[in-house]
Amino acid sequence: MKRRTKFSLPSKYLLLLVTLFCVAMIFVTFTTDLAAGPLKAVSGYVFVPIQNGINYVGRSISNKVDQLQNLQDLMEENAELQAKVDELTIENSTLQQDKYELARLRELYELDEKYPSYKKVAARVTAKEAGNWFSTFVIDKGTNDGLAVDMNVIAGSGLVGIIIDIGPNWATVRSIIDDSSNVSAMVLDTSDICIVTGDLKLMGQGVIHFSQLSDEENKVSVGDRIVTSNISDKYLQGILIGYISEKTTDANNLTSSGYVTPVVDFEHLEEVLVITDLKE
Repeated sequence: MKRRTKFSLPSKYLLLLVTLFCVAMIFVTFTTDLAAGPLKAVSGYVFVPIQNGINYVGRSISNKVDQLQNLQDLMEENAELQAKVDELTIENSTLQQDKYELARLRELYELDEKYPSYKKVAARVTAKEAGNWFSTFVIDKGTNDGLAVDMNVIAGSGLVGIIIDIGPNWATVRSIIDDSSNVSAMVLDTSDICIVTGDLKLMGQGVIHFSQLSDEENKVSVGDRIVTSNISDKYLQGILIGYISEKTTDANNLTSSGYVTPVVDFEHLEEVLVITDLKE
């Protein structure tokens, strides 16, 4: 019995038939009503969901890309703004520092005008003793600038102290608040003599001590100005020290003592004026 020969179609012909079928279906779809019939229904169930899914994915990707771009733009803008803030902060700090320095220099100028008869050299404080108060400190001028021991130092509104040691480009100043300081002083309005002594413990209350005030007529009162006296051996006459804040009669009923509020801020000293005239 003969075996039936199995029919086989070459693949190139099969591909050609499939291609012709697809072309025919496309032609039929666009030229007949089949597009509104079964083919449309098939495409509605098959192709439309796929197309919607593709559109959704495309929109999501597009949104993500836009968000990333916006985030990058915001980061760049934030970096620019931060740089501008840093720049303005530096400029503001510089302006504040210049303003503060200008105020200090104006204060020195006004102080210089108060004592026009004395020659002066401006100096900057470079070091001080440990603690809150400028009891002794170093300035950046010395013998090379014409300074010498016993020259008076002023700042703020009046007397700071006196030079006690010196080098070519530095000098050590002992202020009137130092425990070892004694200044021959007088009440400006009455010319009554007293002694002003330093006391760092009292500076916590913002005062220093005065004693041996001869006030027989009891004319001296709180608020009177205390200046350096004409009989001081080292301090020039008439430099303002401070104001009487408290006065009491001593046990001998002949003299008075009390406290003086200095006119100089001995907690914040940066620049001073050194009077180059020495007491004769």
